[in-house]
Amino acid sequence: MRILYLLIPMALGVIGVALWAFLWAVRTGQFDDLEGPAHRILMDDDDPRIPQYGRRPDDNKSLNDREN
Repeated sequence: MRILYLLIPMALGVIGVALWAFLWAVRTGQFDDLEGPAHRILMDDDDPRIPQYGRRPDDNKSLNDREN
């Protein structure tokens, strides 16, 4: 019976830590966009690896690297 005096406060402490961690995650926006990372891995914005014959060397730059 005396072990309950130790286990109940420990269980409440664990529940308190879990609740704090959940509330922290909600407040910092960890659950805002659940589908974005899953779709982001499907979108490939790297340069293509297929060789482009007949193109000039500066055509191989991505759109972000080009100056206007």
